[in-house]
Amino acid sequence: MSELKLFYHDEGRLKMSRSIETLKTVPLSKFIWIDLNDVTEDIEDQLEEFLKIYIQEEEEIEEIEISARYMQTEDTIVANSHFMHDNYVMEPVSFILKNNILVSVRYDNLKSFHETVRRIYANPRMFTSGYHVLTSLLETRVEFDADMIEDMTQQITILSSTLKDDEVDDDMLISIKNLQEKTMQIRENIIDKQRVVSNMLKSDLFPTELKPKLSMIIKDINSLIEHTNFSFDRLDYLQDTFLGLVNIQQNKIIKIFTIVSVIFMPPTLIASMYGMNFKFMPELNWQYGYFFAIGLMVLCVLAILWFFRWKKWL
Repeated sequence: MSELKLFYHDEGRLKMSRSIETLKTVPLSKFIWIDLNDVTEDIEDQLEEFLKIYIQEEEEIEEIEISARYMQTEDTIVANSHFMHDNYVMEPVSFILKNNILVSVRYDNLKSFHETVRRIYANPRMFTSGYHVLTSLLETRVEFDADMIEDMTQQITILSSTLKDDEVDDDMLISIKNLQEKTMQIRENIIDKQRVVSNMLKSDLFPTELKPKLSMIIKDINSLIEHTNFSFDRLDYLQDTFLGLVNIQQNKIIKIFTIVSVIFMPPTLIASMYGMNFKFMPELNWQYGYFFAIGLMVLCVLAILWFFRWKKWL
């Protein structure tokens, strides 16, 4: 849904407008944040002309090269990043900082933006410029990333507790594979933030008072990266355990077939011997020959079973 929000201070209060015409009636120095959510090209053109900025297309925002992720001129910072939805889908977002105004460009609704708006209204005096808004957006996004990693950890723990020898199936391997993919997506999302925040931390345009917050964001990101590494190691261990249990099950099946084959080898040999069509055979005309052959087969089977149990192969 197309949405335009303009946040500005007016007589000590924070106000929000949804009309582009507000830029013509309110002094530019009072604006702190202009949020563009899938707006029309006409609105983008008006903003570009009024603020003297360039708003990138979605394809440009999605570029992965470091030169496309962060750019800085004498008075402008352009940072591109990805914000993740709850379904692990990446959403490209672009931030433009100029004249203390943050212009955010996105194409879908994001929880971190709604949470940041709530924080701004709760304490508007703490948000005096677009730099403060962007810092809060990054803090909020990292907090949501931490929640997603915590939820991922719980899923891995539950999957680990259900991994049993008698319940190994294809669905469990697919679950492990899906969790591995989600973990890699979260890690990619976090490292993307790390690159952007690191460049901001080195920027001369960023206010000195916000540098400690950026440093804390970097520390949080590093701890999250370590946690994702631990989660990925756990998933590797679960995958190895799964494959080990599959091998055990296969070995049990092969063992059963082997035992059955060995048990029936002597009876088969006896039956084949007495099934030969020779004219002179000692037991051919014996009254109890049939029962003798059957008894000999049963005796051989019992002897083999006893031997296997004695060797603890059964």
